[in-house]
Amino acid sequence: MKEDSPYPKSVFGETLTEHSGITELMDDLGEALTIGKDRLRMMGGGNPSHIPEMQELWRDRMAELVRETPDEFDRVMADYDQPAGSPAFRDAVAGFLNREYGWDLTRKNVAITNGGQTAFFFLLNRFAGLMPDGSRRKILLPIVPEYIGYGDQCVSGGEMFDARKPLIEFTQDHRFKYRIDFEHLNVGPEHGAIAVSRPTNPSSNLLTDHEIAELREVAAANGIPLIIDNAYGLPFPGVVFHDVEPVWDENIILTMSLSKLGLPGTRTGIVVAREEIISEIRSMTAIVGLANNNVGQALARPIIESGRVKQLSDEVVRPYYQERSERALNMVHDSLPAHIPWRVHESEGAFFLWFWFDGLPGGCRELYRKLKDAGVVVVPGEYFFFGLDTADWDHAHQCVRVSFTQPEEIVRDGFRIFGEVLGEVYHEM
Repeated sequence: MKEDSPYPKSVFGETLTEHSGITELMDDLGEALTIGKDRLRMMGGGNPSHIPEMQELWRDRMAELVRETPDEFDRVMADYDQPAGSPAFRDAVAGFLNREYGWDLTRKNVAITNGGQTAFFFLLNRFAGLMPDGSRRKILLPIVPEYIGYGDQCVSGGEMFDARKPLIEFTQDHRFKYRIDFEHLNVGPEHGAIAVSRPTNPSSNLLTDHEIAELREVAAANGIPLIIDNAYGLPFPGVVFHDVEPVWDENIILTMSLSKLGLPGTRTGIVVAREEIISEIRSMTAIVGLANNNVGQALARPIIESGRVKQLSDEVVRPYYQERSERALNMVHDSLPAHIPWRVHESEGAFFLWFWFDGLPGGCRELYRKLKDAGVVVVPGEYFFFGLDTADWDHAHQCVRVSFTQPEEIVRDGFRIFGEVLGEVYHEM
């Protein structure tokens, strides 16, 4: 079937319909969950695990809405909410963050979007791209690899990102860690904002408090905001394996989500920012989609109001994923051939292991194809190095992202196949 339309495309159309890493990732996820359900081991996507305690919590909350507060259920299902989100939910988020961290927020500092991806679509295009005076601005990524979903979001055409290579620290046998190279950050007037995820998707790198403090200083000195993607971070869902402090001030834009608490289907993103930015997000939501999904806000509001969300993050969600990470690393050491030059990034948070195979024959896309043919889906690492010329940097073509959130038997079998395929690939050298 022909896929190309006979009609001319706008710049917007060209940008959002070209091949992209995030489209391939979501197509693979859909294939694994449907036509490939009994054949493919989906170890590439970012779906959260079905944690029994969290699943039960959300079932109970839905039942409570239906049976005990039917009027609220009817409002949630049958009425549009405000474009900025439910005032009660935004009050709950602001109040919770004030109590936990001493921040000075009101609902005017909080906006809801249809998922964190939409929040970043709004923010990236707000601060970068074609400017009214005809100039162009970019988002500075102080460290890559970075989240694949940012890469193709510029609606005005051209390159949206300006990225920097990380410093690579060898930490122990078969392990390494990325750090920001502040000496070569080089922020200039062409930058509209600095953006990071914490912990970082894909590498699980957790920027230290010192690194965040330096980025805050650099952003403030250059009159641009620091955008922190907190989809896996503190205070919820809290999938971080080291002690760090959440930060916010009026020059920081913090994005959060309900997805990794077990509610990805409700598409509930949260933006915490100065009032003017929240007002702009409200306007963008109204223009693009009228209003947001009400369901996630209704389910989570009392959990956030009571502060229980932090207890669940600390005592249920984080321990669950930390244990899964540790088990996955043990499987890796059992499954990958010892003679192969492999390293895995220190697992510091999020849902992934990030592998680097030095001298990888054929590169990561060829490895991706061989693994998929063998029944395992991962994500080629080169997609995560956007905003950077990687033609002469082999490292960017030698990495893959692997998720450990699937049931343990799938992960174990996936790493077994992973090791077998790698053995064949290196044997062919």
